[in-house]
Amino acid sequence: MSPGSRWWRRQSCFLSGSAAFLFVASAALLLGLFTWLEVSPFPKPLQVSPSGCLPDGEGSWSIGVFYGDSPFSLKPIESWNVWNNESAAWPVTNPVVTCATASDAGFPSNFVADPFLFIQGDFLYLFFETKNSVTLQGDIGIAMSKDKGVTWQYLGIALDEEWHLSYPYVFSYQGQIYMMPEGRKKGDLRLYRAVEFPLNWKLEKIILRKPLIDSFLINYQDQFWLFGSDHSSLGATKNGELEIWHSNSLFGHWEPHKQNPVHNMDKSLGARNAGRPFTYNGKLYRPGQDCGNTYGRRVRLFEVKVLTKDEYEEVEVELGVDEPKKGRNAWNGARYHHLDAQKLASDQWVAVMDGDRVPSGDAVLRLVIGFSAFGAAIALAILSGVLLSLIYFNLPSSRCLPYERKRRNLDKLTSPMEGRTKFISCTGRSLLIFFWLLIVTFTCIGAHYVYGGNGAEEAYSVKGHYSQFTLVTMTYDARLWDLKMFVKHYSRCSSVHEILVVWNKGQPPNTTEFDSAVPLRIRVEKRNSLNNRFNVDPLIKTRAVLELDDDIMMPCEDIERGFKVWRKHPEAIVGFYPRLAEGRPIRYRDENYARKQGGYNMILTGAAFIDHKLAFEKYWSEEAKMGREIVDEYFDCEDVFMNYLYINASLARKTVEYVKPSWAINTLKLSGVAISRNTRAHYQIISDCLANFTELYGNLAANKWSFGIRNDGWDA
Repeated sequence: MSPGSRWWRRQSCFLSGSAAFLFVASAALLLGLFTWLEVSPFPKPLQVSPSGCLPDGEGSWSIGVFYGDSPFSLKPIESWNVWNNESAAWPVTNPVVTCATASDAGFPSNFVADPFLFIQGDFLYLFFETKNSVTLQGDIGIAMSKDKGVTWQYLGIALDEEWHLSYPYVFSYQGQIYMMPEGRKKGDLRLYRAVEFPLNWKLEKIILRKPLIDSFLINYQDQFWLFGSDHSSLGATKNGELEIWHSNSLFGHWEPHKQNPVHNMDKSLGARNAGRPFTYNGKLYRPGQDCGNTYGRRVRLFEVKVLTKDEYEEVEVELGVDEPKKGRNAWNGARYHHLDAQKLASDQWVAVMDGDRVPSGDAVLRLVIGFSAFGAAIALAILSGVLLSLIYFNLPSSRCLPYERKRRNLDKLTSPMEGRTKFISCTGRSLLIFFWLLIVTFTCIGAHYVYGGNGAEEAYSVKGHYSQFTLVTMTYDARLWDLKMFVKHYSRCSSVHEILVVWNKGQPPNTTEFDSAVPLRIRVEKRNSLNNRFNVDPLIKTRAVLELDDDIMMPCEDIERGFKVWRKHPEAIVGFYPRLAEGRPIRYRDENYARKQGGYNMILTGAAFIDHKLAFEKYWSEEAKMGREIVDEYFDCEDVFMNYLYINASLARKTVEYVKPSWAINTLKLSGVAISRNTRAHYQIISDCLANFTELYGNLAANKWSFGIRNDGWDA
């Protein structure tokens, strides 16, 4: 045997062993990753827990309150500028009732939906479906508000049967309060009467022995009318069928309408009821569900033109509720399917509506896609192993094994394939690399769909409330392109109420040039000054403002975390860029230096939440005049000057809070329009400012705070 042949055999054995090792290692890595994800604390779709408020196959419904001068001019509660200082909600915003409302009271709930109001004087009672996260059954929950829907107290379960309940249509008649919930699983339609309102109810009568869905009763033109859908009837279109029944008495006998079903059409056209009917200016209106694309996509409104025992006619009218524009970042961005609008004694109208940020079946779909991708990755790993064994382990055994007995046994197994492949070809290597890339891709897809969440960057509640803030940015004409990108991105963040652009120089653009999901206002300044950032502005409707430079891009999720921290510490500057000022003479240091020194004493207001009433008035006070002059002299340092003003006003408490962003990009660092391109020179200017501020307003060096001391872990 020639030396070349012996070398080739050794290489073949080495390659076969290396391939086997790589295959085993890759398979172990894949299995390890899958196991780690499975036992990790990351949330998973349809994960059941006694705490409730978890992704559900039916959705993640919550409830909002709306007000208007008529049922056709309904605006969400945040538009009415309702404040609740105890919860740092300035103003209160929707949703006002969520699964947490029920879960926090000791009853686990996955979602709340189908809201109906019952009004007693100044008290609002809200009945709704709450889905038990353990039994996965719908029960009827109830909450009460004494302040026009700003805060809600969860009272408990009003009705719990052995079957699923929803759509708790509640009304009064002849001094009694009745509720007619949907219970189609029982196969009939039942009327309950309040024995002790609002928590004690008794079965009064079985209205119809039909499994009607989303039914309501009205007394109209001296006749009782019952509207509902029977999806079990022969030929009925699911979510597209509607029937009407009539009676001379609330308790029956009920006769079917002559045109039944009055609707049996496309599910997107609003046949299925979507809440309580109402009358306005003598006309009757019926809300209906548009179930096109997904169940409960939106509410449509119909004016009833003709309602007799023989005829029924309705025409669609404008609903008068603005469509959400923030997609999944809005609590009702994907769908809203139920409306109850009622007139108050004040002649104002109040309404409740449910909403969801994901379409029907989203959690289940994510599980199916995710585990299918995991399965594909495992199958490809097995297939790769089979191919490797065919390529490498079917070499003649005598080339690799020194023992005669083992050679004989393996020769019997490998002889059919012997000589087919002497070494892995270029095509084979390419195929294996392609399989490996597919395995990685499918694993990433699986991890994204199973553990990556629903794609929403949601707001955080504080003490059961949500709120909003105004985003303030300062720019000029040379940075218009970045501003357009900035507005498009941040206007979709869940808690942004409005964007205010402080225009310092040049011809301002028209607001119609921007793609904004929230109101956009451009305030043109008389002179180019960095002090303009903090000008007192009575048109700002929220107490919180996020001062954010137009060259900073970060995820909405980070913005929402910062807003939550500020709501817990509204007296502080809460932001994303910590700095440290120390030494003699005092020097300005960046975040890396601050971390090495174990703490920070400043937060740059180029990316920070502040109380604008507190901060702006402080900034434009007489005592701050000399500081503002220094800012104009250097055309810099307004962000650090605000830190001095906060500390000077309150030395006894912490005035800065840091929130670490997951990532942030400075979009103008590489452009020619950045204000501070030379970092060293910029830091020297700020150090000079610090020396001047220290002489005027005292030293902030001692006000040093460590990283990682908050319980939320976002300051690590």
